[in-house]
Amino acid sequence: MPIMKRRNFLQASLASAITMPTFALEKDNPYRKNIGIQLYTLRNQINKDVKGTLKAVAEAGYRQVEAYGFPDAGPMIQAAKENGLAVHSSHFAWESVTNPRKEGVPDFRMILEKAKDNGLTHLVIPYLHGHERKTLDDYKRVAEKINEAARKADNLGIRLAYHNHAFEFQPLKEARTGYDVFTEEFGPEMFFEVDVFWVKVGGVEPVKLIEEQAGRVTQLHLKDLKAGMKLPNYGGVPDDAFQELGDGIIPMEPIIKAASKAGVVHCHVEQDQSPDPIASINQSLQHLNTL
Repeated sequence: MPIMKRRNFLQASLASAITMPTFALEKDNPYRKNIGIQLYTLRNQINKDVKGTLKAVAEAGYRQVEAYGFPDAGPMIQAAKENGLAVHSSHFAWESVTNPRKEGVPDFRMILEKAKDNGLTHLVIPYLHGHERKTLDDYKRVAEKINEAARKADNLGIRLAYHNHAFEFQPLKEARTGYDVFTEEFGPEMFFEVDVFWVKVGGVEPVKLIEEQAGRVTQLHLKDLKAGMKLPNYGGVPDDAFQELGDGIIPMEPIIKAASKAGVVHCHVEQDQSPDPIASINQSLQHLNTL
């Protein structure tokens, strides 16, 4: 998105935020009306029964889904649309951007064309391998490649974003982090998808980050963190660290209020690990509906 487009987008978002009710999740709240689910939450169920799983998502009350594994996400996208669920965004094979010469990696232009054919308006880089992020210079090299890809996506009306984990917030040199590098280096066409769980695990307050990145955050992942976890933690976490919304230590209402002021377009519930994902997504949505 050119600088002027981004400025107009932010101004429009801020103008709409002024009319938002004080209570963040009133019935006409845009995030409530169009709440999404990142389908990675239900990956095991999707592998067994994609149609039945997407039907359960719709019956739970979700209005949109974010796919994963694009361009190999056709069946879940089709099943979502058949159940009346919007599909605006997908995580995709990110090495098509960061390591395009690797054998077996799909061509990024093909991914863009297929995304356009599927009606997607957002594509998200979901992760970085360890060898892609050892130093600040590594992050800078990755940022250069991502910026090039973001310009190509922008030409087709698709917003490219980067999804964080906790490792980006680890100080690497003189207290600077990989996320600092991305914040400084990403061009006006490149955005962030903020995962509030991993932000918190990385020792940063999600509301503060969203406020600081106003105009640069297109989507949020809403998930909760078990109480008593040692923070910050830049590595992995146990499965039970992932909690249904309302059962952990991350209050959602302030995050959603910050999102409305910062111009966030979509919010998606996600729970990386759960013994019963269908029950979990129902519980999390019920929590949002009680705020």
